[in-house]
Amino acid sequence: MSTTTPPPSANPGTIPPPTAPAAPAPSNDVTLTIDGQSVTVPKGTNVLEAARTLGIDIAAFCYHPGLPIVAQCRQCLVSVEKNPKLQPSCQQVVGEGMVVRTTDPQSTLARKQQLEFTLVNHPIDCPICDKAGECTLQKLYFEHDNADSRVDTPKVHKAKAVDLGPTIVLDQERCILCSRCIRTCDVVSGQHQLDFANRGDHEILTTAPGEQLDNPYSLNTVDVCPVGALTSKDFRFTMRAWELDATPSVCNGCATGCNIEIHHKNGRAWRLVPRHNAAVNDYWMCDEGRFTYHDLREHRLAAATVDGLPAGWDRAVKAAADRLAVGRAAGQFAIVLSALHTNEDNFALAALAKAWGVSHVYIAAKPQVPARADGRLRVADINPNSAGVKAIAEALGFSTKPVFELDGNIRGVLALGDVMPGLDPVRLKELEYVALSAHERGPVPHAKVALPVSDWAEVSGTITNNKGHVQRMHAAFGPPGQALPAWEAIVRLASATSTKLSWTHAREVFKDMIAAVPAWKELTWQRDARPLALRFAGSRG
Repeated sequence: MSTTTPPPSANPGTIPPPTAPAAPAPSNDVTLTIDGQSVTVPKGTNVLEAARTLGIDIAAFCYHPGLPIVAQCRQCLVSVEKNPKLQPSCQQVVGEGMVVRTTDPQSTLARKQQLEFTLVNHPIDCPICDKAGECTLQKLYFEHDNADSRVDTPKVHKAKAVDLGPTIVLDQERCILCSRCIRTCDVVSGQHQLDFANRGDHEILTTAPGEQLDNPYSLNTVDVCPVGALTSKDFRFTMRAWELDATPSVCNGCATGCNIEIHHKNGRAWRLVPRHNAAVNDYWMCDEGRFTYHDLREHRLAAATVDGLPAGWDRAVKAAADRLAVGRAAGQFAIVLSALHTNEDNFALAALAKAWGVSHVYIAAKPQVPARADGRLRVADINPNSAGVKAIAEALGFSTKPVFELDGNIRGVLALGDVMPGLDPVRLKELEYVALSAHERGPVPHAKVALPVSDWAEVSGTITNNKGHVQRMHAAFGPPGQALPAWEAIVRLASATSTKLSWTHAREVFKDMIAAVPAWKELTWQRDARPLALRFAGSRG
């Protein structure tokens, strides 16, 4: 007969044995030593990224943080203690207690030799190369080698100025076969349009069989190319990189709101490039968005007009106030907000509408383009601030209508922007129409009074993307002629109608706006960014 001992809790008067302390939760961090410095990074980080947190920049060509790792350039070799061979730091994952050396003689020699091997057949095209000044190969040569070539045999020549598609020109001689562009096509656009052909020193980058480099994200290959092999037809031979200034901003091409840098000089934008934001666009942007800078110079309204003739600001503002007064007095008056302008511009106009007793506003926006949406960065809404203008109108208690539903009894219209789709131009000519516009196109030539305002690259303000992110834009340069920020033009118009709007800076509009829109109450105004000069070899300042 077997017996069992009852648990301690079943025996009155007994003391249960002490319970063992819970095991500590496993840490998701790893501590290692790089060049004598201790660093703690998340588990799974590679050595190259861990070194960057210490300010140690390990040379690399094929590695890009937004692309799969292939470790094929062998430029980032480092010594790892207890490992007999040098390891590519981009592929080597950190381990607890790992000891890494990046400046020891063995690692330094290996990187120097690999750089020399990369340069064996590379042409000395720097004086005519678009990448000069921001070329990784140039930068690493001056930082890590700076030695004369020991090769006295003719270089291998390959095709130059190869037309790959509508946006890209390839120089096969300059290509160092890093495969960044191939992986970019595969990952960003989902289309395998580039590949390698041949072997050895005759290996070349080319289009895949039956393909052309013509996807909507093709220009990202120019960004990731570490040398001048892939160049943009749009920017090719226009401006040296070190002559440009960079200002952070947000793409106004659609509702995604990709973070970008405006590269500009002498009051003119020369190109737009993506700026990293993991929550919005990662490292990428679409080609269509890159070309939006061309619109900054087209059909600009540089001076105020009254009845189609140039006028000074004072006369134009007074004329606008007088023409709108009749419609306001009769209650036959409309305010049109714009999904293409900043939150601050729309809030200023909505505040003026509130002061004038308007109960509903109209919203002007470009029509949706469903075929454009691809499940990546491109979306159907090609208006940069649809979410922002709707949030402002709702917070201020306005009902909203699309602009094509403009009431037939309306006699006066004050509209922001140059887009009013679906509105009959003949109908506009019958109205006392006052336009606040950066461009003299669309409905603006029909305006009785047109007030020139700044375009998106010329203003400090915010826009709200389709995911609700309120993002800051910085003015890269000033507007042409007499143009002013739209909110400032609205303040002047309010003063001419004895309405008090006392803002003197966009940040003051922003503060009143976030106080009025509950969803934005935690936002803060970022300090204005000064244009940063792009200098030789990728340095800035």
